[in-house]
Formats: sequence, C-alpha cells, structure tokens
Amino acid sequence: MKSKSFMDNIREKSPKELVAMRKKSKDELFALKMKNSIRGLKETHKIGEIKVQIARINTVLKSKLSK
Repeated sequence: MKSKSFMDNIREKSPKELVAMRKKSKDELFALKMKNSIRGLKETHKIGEIKVQIARINTVLKSKLSK
C-alpha cells in the first residue's frame, strides 16, 4: 500500500498543529538561507522544497479556517 502523501498528512492535522508546523518550517528555511549566504549549504534545492511545503501548509490552514 502506498504511504500517505504530505498533503494527506497535513489535511488530517488541526489548525493549531498546522501553525506549529509552519513555524518550524519557517525556522528551518531561515537556517538554510543563513547557511547558504555563507556558502555552507551544499543542498540548495532544499530551500525551494521548504518554500513549497510552507505554501502547502498555508493553503490547508486557510481552507480549514474559512470553514
């Protein structure tokens, strides 16, 4: 059986959990950007992945709060 996708996983979470998850992702993004600015980041693709992840969390959070 296929494992749950990221979207299925965040759709099951409460708004409070989503806000905490978004905060953690934003902190991780900040850390990656700082590391990249001093040329210490080898996996620069992770910055884009985290941005997409934050956008997905925001989308689900907005839809939950509008209900």
